[in-house]
Amino acid sequence: MANDVSTAVGNVDGAALGGSVAAHDMSMLGLFLQADSIVKIVMLMLIFASVWCWSIIITKRSRLNALNKRADRFEDAFWSGEPLDTLYERVKSRSGDPLLSTFTAGMEEWQSGVSSGIPSSVSLRASLKQRVERAMGLAINREMQLLERGMTFLASVGSTAPFIGLFGTVWGIMNSFSAIAATKDTSLAVVAPGIAEALFATALGLVAAIPAVIAFNVFSTNLNRYGDRLDAFTTEFIAILSRHLDQSEAGHKSSSMTTSATAEQAA
Repeated sequence: MANDVSTAVGNVDGAALGGSVAAHDMSMLGLFLQADSIVKIVMLMLIFASVWCWSIIITKRSRLNALNKRADRFEDAFWSGEPLDTLYERVKSRSGDPLLSTFTAGMEEWQSGVSSGIPSSVSLRASLKQRVERAMGLAINREMQLLERGMTFLASVGSTAPFIGLFGTVWGIMNSFSAIAATKDTSLAVVAPGIAEALFATALGLVAAIPAVIAFNVFSTNLNRYGDRLDAFTTEFIAILSRHLDQSEAGHKSSSMTTSATAEQAA
């Protein structure tokens, strides 16, 4: 008889526990809707950060791929033997490409410096080369600043999102302990919802942080390589300009860069 009563009580408790657990939706949407308002705010912040990070990742990846392809085409034209003045006239109206902007800045400074003829003194020729190099350097800095937009956000999300998720976790666990104290019940039905919400906040923090950190490292490397490519092009352009000035000093006076890059390289 005692065994029957004990079994019946156990069945009743099990049914009550099962019904209580079933009352809580443990899906991701359910965890969000049932979460505390503070935890909801944390989750929304992390979801927004993750979506914004992915928009930056997709945009910057396509942008860098397109820029590298354009740079390949321009460098092919630059070394194809086409006179640099002709190349400048053909590309000066184009915008939005760092390499073209760098080349245009150098050519504009060069043409401004030789508008009345190539300087005859050594100091003036050296000053012209410095001005061209400075103009191209400023163009590179300006273009790289534009390309680096969004990198700070990726770095910030990668470093702070786990801690924001951890804050939501701590808050959810505090709510779980408050529920235990209020109901004086330590059963799984009381503890599980709050713990699940807390862990979900942590998961969202990791979902936002991991892609942001990986993307930041990859894009930092790619941007550094592209910046080195612009610097190398500037060095090559200044070398061509220097050889042109040296030839002009030897008796080949000309105020235009009609010599092609290929010819200058061969010289």
